[in-house]
Amino acid sequence: MKNFPKPDVTGFPALKVLILVTGLALAACTWYVFANWLRDDSDIVWFSPNGECNLHITPCSVTLGDKGQLTLAIDANGRIEALEILPLDVEVEGVDTRHVTVDFIGRDMDMGLNRFALTATAPGHFHGQGQVGVCTQEVMPWRARVILETPEGKMGSWFDFDVTRS
Repeated sequence: MKNFPKPDVTGFPALKVLILVTGLALAACTWYVFANWLRDDSDIVWFSPNGECNLHITPCSVTLGDKGQLTLAIDANGRIEALEILPLDVEVEGVDTRHVTVDFIGRDMDMGLNRFALTATAPGHFHGQGQVGVCTQEVMPWRARVILETPEGKMGSWFDFDVTRS
């Protein structure tokens, strides 16, 4: 009977570390692809906002070409705060809208997916709740993207605002 040498089990487990690193890299790549797929906006017709607006204290509106108007109101009692539940109201005039979502995205930093579907409460009126995430920056620049689903396709606009860390 031959005596085979026993494997050295006291050494560095390089294979296990490489498997772990490969698994983490695959998970990160999967997350990146999935997040970009969910945010795909190539089929949305975008309309630029009409000048300056302060979502902290007043509703903001945009003209949707020659079709109508979109207004977003956030009832924040004067200041939008991170992690605070925010009542969202969207009014749509002149456009047959079936579904409305509001995305809060970081303008300078990827803050993950913050998408909130609103519920129709009357013709042209949609209501729901949303929330902006917390950030390590003293002032975090955000963008509220309002996306309308219509029989002719998707259309939307955006409104920029800043959240100051308290």
